[in-house]
Amino acid sequence: MSITKEPMQVPKATLPFYKYEVDGILFYEFNATECSPPEPMVNAMHGLRMLKHENERLVGIFFHEPSPLYAKIPKHFSYEATELESGDFRVVFRRE
Repeated sequence: MSITKEPMQVPKATLPFYKYEVDGILFYEFNATECSPPEPMVNAMHGLRMLKHENERLVGIFFHEPSPLYAKIPKHFSYEATELESGDFRVVFRRE
């Protein structure tokens, strides 16, 4: 299955964001593996503001598990982190 990721504008974000759909779920994604703090957290917080519906997710790719970020996200979001073969982490956020 091939996924087409479309570039999108996210207000105040400093990294490129992309959107794509899989099985009726709309994903917004950014890659923060090449930047340093606080840029990954800043972009994650801007991305979380886009999640308005149950069928939307934010995906962040980080060079390590972003534990400090977890304490900063609002309580109405949940997340699931997965370590990738590269050693990077893929974190999927959703509104509860």
